[in-house]
Amino acid sequence: MVLVRADILAKDAQRYHYAVGAFNVTTIGMVQGVIAAAEANQAPVILQFGERQARFVPLATIAPILIAAAKSATVPVAVHLDHGLSFETVMQALRLGFSSVMIDASSQSIAANQAVTAAVVRVAHALNVSVEAELGPMQREGGPDAVDYAGLDATYTDPGVVADFVAATGLDMLAVAYGTVHGVYTQTPRLNYDRLAEIAQQTHVPLVVHGGSGLSDGDYRRSIAGGIAKINYFSTMAKNVTDAIRDRLNQPENQGVFVSELALWERDLVAEEVAARLAVFGGQGRGPEVLRMMR
Repeated sequence: MVLVRADILAKDAQRYHYAVGAFNVTTIGMVQGVIAAAEANQAPVILQFGERQARFVPLATIAPILIAAAKSATVPVAVHLDHGLSFETVMQALRLGFSSVMIDASSQSIAANQAVTAAVVRVAHALNVSVEAELGPMQREGGPDAVDYAGLDATYTDPGVVADFVAATGLDMLAVAYGTVHGVYTQTPRLNYDRLAEIAQQTHVPLVVHGGSGLSDGDYRRSIAGGIAKINYFSTMAKNVTDAIRDRLNQPENQGVFVSELALWERDLVAEEVAARLAVFGGQGRGPEVLRMMR
């Protein structure tokens, strides 16, 4: 199979009213699990790796694994750099062969965000690679930057700047803030669907939700109905898989299990998690249709 741009998948999701699942992976077992679930459901998916996750495995080490897995899959798979925090990291991902990149300058001024995003777009589009950027800095659970839920609305994407930002940068996908946060939620998410609707009215490009872990099925469905075409999912999956492996290790019959066996458990557990999300996000059966469209 060919390596697919993420925006092609997001645009198909936008047109047919589902969301393409974008799953961060840091191990071979996770890669295998995502692909297995996608193939079983004949659904397009996005394999993601974030710059902050390079502490688990270097970007240059995992990139060939992601690309090889995508090319050997029987469904359309994009390989996407998630939260590239610098121009240099994004350029590295482009050199390594990623089919999609995210430049995240959302913590900077809108002018600075716009400038670096436009610079990335110029290079990426010359290489036939799609670009995602973010407006409205997402907050993160845990650590010194723990979420201030009382003031969360102050970080929402401003609909008034969306159209100009998209036009000035030429980006392909826009990550927006309307109440989700990164990490595992410590409080019930309070999503502002009115704000999402206002944002969606300002642009035709596919919208992306970050902090997609831990939402209810209803939250996902309302977000998709409101214009979300790509959902990032990692933290809850990683926690659930870890908890399940811990439970298995505590069973008497598994006291002699070697670490290599854990990779097989991880693969199967990730596949279960991804399949459950795809059942809510939609897109089952769209894989062959997207491939036909690309020919």
